[in-house]
Amino acid sequence: MAKNDALGKAKEAKNDEFYTIYADIEKEMNAYLEYDENVFRNKTILLPCDDPEWSNFTRYFAQNFEKLGLKKLISTSYAIESKKYKIKDWQPTLFEQHAPWFDVDKSKIRGKIFTLDHDTNRNGRIDIEDLEWKYLEGDGDFRSEEIKRLRDEADFIITNPPFSLFREFVAWIMESGKRFAVIGNMNAITYKEIFPLIKGNRLWLGATGNGSDMVFRVPKGAVVKDSDREKAERLGYKGDYTRLGNSCWYTNIEHGRRHEPLSLMTMQQNLKFSRHKEIKEKGYLHYDNYDAIEVPYTDAIPSDYKGVMGVPISFLDKYCPEQFEILGMCENEDLYKMKTKKYSSEQCKQAYFEKFGKKGTYDLNASGVVLVDGKYEKVYQRILLRAKA
Repeated sequence: MAKNDALGKAKEAKNDEFYTIYADIEKEMNAYLEYDENVFRNKTILLPCDDPEWSNFTRYFAQNFEKLGLKKLISTSYAIESKKYKIKDWQPTLFEQHAPWFDVDKSKIRGKIFTLDHDTNRNGRIDIEDLEWKYLEGDGDFRSEEIKRLRDEADFIITNPPFSLFREFVAWIMESGKRFAVIGNMNAITYKEIFPLIKGNRLWLGATGNGSDMVFRVPKGAVVKDSDREKAERLGYKGDYTRLGNSCWYTNIEHGRRHEPLSLMTMQQNLKFSRHKEIKEKGYLHYDNYDAIEVPYTDAIPSDYKGVMGVPISFLDKYCPEQFEILGMCENEDLYKMKTKKYSSEQCKQAYFEKFGKKGTYDLNASGVVLVDGKYEKVYQRILLRAKA
C-alpha cells in the first residue's frame, strides 16, 4: 500500500465516538441536583447524538424518570451509514429486531428516536422499560430541521457530541437558548467561538471530572492506544474502553461548586512558602507583551494582587465569578484588545534561533511572552483575569 493511501485509511478510521460511563453522568447530574433538587422537574430532556439502545445518558434519565420528576425524555441516534466512524460487521440489536416495524435497510440510513413520557407497560411506574421508538425521517444529524424541532421542544440538551463538531454543536445549542450539559475536550476553552461564552458567563465548566481521567467506551474495532486501554483497565474498565485525560463538562446549569472561592496565599506568602520552586526562586514574571504577571499555577495566584494576571486554562475548574473577573486570553488576534506589543517576523525568527540554535520561527504573538535570561520565552495558553474588589 502506498504511504499516502495508508495515511488516508488511518484518517478514515479515526474514532470520534466515545460513550460516556454511567457513573460520570450520575456524578455530574447529582451536582446540579445538590444545588437545586427540582432542576429537572416537569422538564423535557433531549439527548441528541446518542445511541439510545446502549447509551448511558438514556439509561440514566430513563431509570430516574420519576425520581427527577421529568415531563418527557427524547433520545435520538445517527443512522449507521451517516456515522463518521464505521462499525465493522454491524448487527441490529435484539431491541430493534423485536419491533414489528424494524427494517434493516432503514436502520442503516435513518436515525431513530426514543421517547419516554408515560407508563406504556402499565406496571405502575415510568422507567426504561417504557421507552418507545420509531425511525426518524432523516439520518439523525443534529443540524437537520427534524432535530432542531426537537431541540426547540426541549428544556435541556444533555449529551456527549462528536468532539470534531464541538464548535458547531455548542453554537446550535446557544442559538436555542436552552440549558445544557455536554462533554468536550478541555482545549475547547481556547476556541474563539467558546471562550467569549465563558468570559460572558453564558457557559462554564461542570462540577466533576474536569481535566482528570474520564473513561469512555468505544465501538468494537476502534483503535485505542495501549497506554489508554491500560489506564482504563486500572480504573476498572476492561475491554472496549479508553481514557481521555483532557475531557470536561461544559454547561450553563448552575451548581454550587462554581461559587466556592479559592483559598489563596498573598504574594509575599507565595514567594516564601509556595510549593513551586520557580515561584520561590524567580518570583512573578511580567509579560513582555501584556500588562500582566505570569502565574503558572492556579494555587500560586496571589490573593492580594490587584493587577491583571495570566493563569492556566485549568483554572476554570476552580473559577468563582464572584471572586475573579475574566478579561481575555493570550492569543494571536488580540481579540480582547489587551496586547501591548506585537512582534515582527524578524523578532520571531531571532527568538527561535536564540532558543533552539537553528533557523525557524517562534510564534511569539500567539501567547504571553516573558524574558528569561534575556531570551524570549512563550508560556502555555493563559487566561487573563483580575481579582474583584
